[in-house]
Amino acid sequence: MAVSTVSTVPGTPGASRMAPGTYTAGEEMCPYRLVLEHVTSRWGVLVLMELLDRPYRFSELRRTIGRVSEKMLTQTLQTLERDGLVHRDAKPVIPPRVDYSLTDLGREAAEQVRALALWTERRMDDVQRAREAYDSRKNDATATQG
Repeated sequence: MAVSTVSTVPGTPGASRMAPGTYTAGEEMCPYRLVLEHVTSRWGVLVLMELLDRPYRFSELRRTIGRVSEKMLTQTLQTLERDGLVHRDAKPVIPPRVDYSLTDLGREAAEQVRALALWTERRMDDVQRAREAYDSRKNDATATQG
């Protein structure tokens, strides 16, 4: 059965403009897919891996991750907070201070993401060889057709 995945991260393809707590048919049928999408998104992976080391303030998290816009990082953190993976601690001081850390659930997810990242690092040479073999076969097929 095909199920469409709907993102709750505004500005991403397929993003939902629905209020938090409302669901599409796809979410009701496969809610785990939505969480998987959040955890494995480009910025979600990086946020989770960084927060495994320690809590961060927004600006230092943005600097550490690099090349993420303020808007995208805000949306990613909000999504991960809504999913129960990230804790936002706003301190009532001047200037305002907000720290982000992982919840126990977030730490568990981040450890899984880190395991995948470590596997990728270990197996990158194999992936590179596979890519080169694929490209060689493709180029040979193109050459014989032309």
